[in-house]
Amino acid sequence: MNETLPVILLGGSGYVAGELLRLIALHPRLELAHVISSSRQDEPIADSFGHLAAVYPTKKFTSIKQCAERLGEFPHWITISAAPHGASAGLIDQFLQNAEKAKVRMTVVDASADFRHPSSERFMEIYGQAHTAPHRLDSFSCAVPEHLEVLNTPHAVQPGCFATSMLLAIVPLIKLGLVEPEFFVSAITGSTGAGRVPRDTTHHPMRQSNLFAYQPLQHRHDPEVCDIVHACTGSDIKLHFVPQSGPFSRGIHATVFAPCAGKSDQELIATQLAEFYQNSDFVNIVSMPPKLKDIVGTNNAALSINVDKGAVAVCCVIDNLVKGAAGGAIQWVNRLAGWPDSEGLIIAPAGWV
Repeated sequence: MNETLPVILLGGSGYVAGELLRLIALHPRLELAHVISSSRQDEPIADSFGHLAAVYPTKKFTSIKQCAERLGEFPHWITISAAPHGASAGLIDQFLQNAEKAKVRMTVVDASADFRHPSSERFMEIYGQAHTAPHRLDSFSCAVPEHLEVLNTPHAVQPGCFATSMLLAIVPLIKLGLVEPEFFVSAITGSTGAGRVPRDTTHHPMRQSNLFAYQPLQHRHDPEVCDIVHACTGSDIKLHFVPQSGPFSRGIHATVFAPCAGKSDQELIATQLAEFYQNSDFVNIVSMPPKLKDIVGTNNAALSINVDKGAVAVCCVIDNLVKGAAGGAIQWVNRLAGWPDSEGLIIAPAGWV
């Protein structure tokens, strides 16, 4: 029970990587060993993440070669990838090969899109590029941790942030037979969801006091959600998703609409969803529409249910960088290591952020 595992972090300079570094520092059983960044090799982590200077005062980014040379120091490694889609699979394949050569065990959690889909053909269809490690696809499972009790693969994948906010509502509604399999979703995300490299749509003068949709009905999380719902429930759904950019830095507020399958009883549906998540440390069904400020900075999710005229509306709030990315990834690490889901992830919200 006192086991501590060393962690290798791939793609270590983005916002999700920064959150992973923060959560690893808080985790009682994880020890940061290597942070891989090809563009910042040998630079102090604190230069890229000033808010983490107190917990990583001397730690530096390292190279793949430097890491590979030291794999023999521990019998079991955790590797978490925050690398961009298209790059993550190749890096993971390389590190798994290095672990095999060093005769050590390596458990991987991918926070990118590379292993979220069931086949290389599906990945090509959505991302327009060849998968760089198709032979590894069968060794990864993708789901929100609350929706997959038994993991039959050695490695796991955290769904995307928008996808997580939708799946938390859709999977139980479908699994419990509460709605017809057609969903309409409007979801607003903070600017950190667009990554660390500045763009017109994330530049502060454009984002501040502004709200706009992008890629309506064409977002990549649409087929991702459909694939994961099928994997978790065996059912196919229709999804109509409109993502929006909000004037805040972090968090997602998603509203999921669907026609009820039977009697449209709000109290009954809310009770059934609460029972579905009764063993979850992080997902709560609340009586009033949830607020972002109640969950920002945490791995928590809050969902409210309203029913009227034969339709259900579920409002879901999560932190896009935590429950929608880094926190979900750490939750998978806990699961794969045989630890409680909550290990190192019970975080009190800051409030008034």
